[in-house]
Amino acid sequence: MMNKLARASMTYTILGLLAGLFYREFTKMNDFTGTTQLSVLHTHLLILGMFFFLIVLLLDNAFHLSAEKNFKKFYIFYNSGFGLTVLMMIIHGIMQVLDKSDHAAISGMAGLGHIILSVGIFFFFQSLLSAVKKKNSLI
Repeated sequence: MMNKLARASMTYTILGLLAGLFYREFTKMNDFTGTTQLSVLHTHLLILGMFFFLIVLLLDNAFHLSAEKNFKKFYIFYNSGFGLTVLMMIIHGIMQVLDKSDHAAISGMAGLGHIILSVGIFFFFQSLLSAVKKKNSLI
């Protein structure tokens, strides 16, 4: 599982760097100078993707989180929710740059992504608290 966590972190790093490049080039290509969701996509991917999974990797090494029953649920829900949220940020940002009207479905899907992400965080903390409790009982 530690290999999977390291690869997830690396994948989000690559996506974050590509998102920054895309934002810079796409806005330049369209002579856009306003505010867009694309401007924060880079940092979202690096913090909630790369750094978060590096921290989870360290916690897994220290507390064996991946052995907990809800860890797999965390991994699936977190990545699914985060992926949906990022996808909606990309779509919304592109629409802003192209000056297209916003649609309520985009906000709804982004909200669903946040809900799924929150469920993943809930499972993460269940796994973390259970693993810490087990480790403390061994001392």
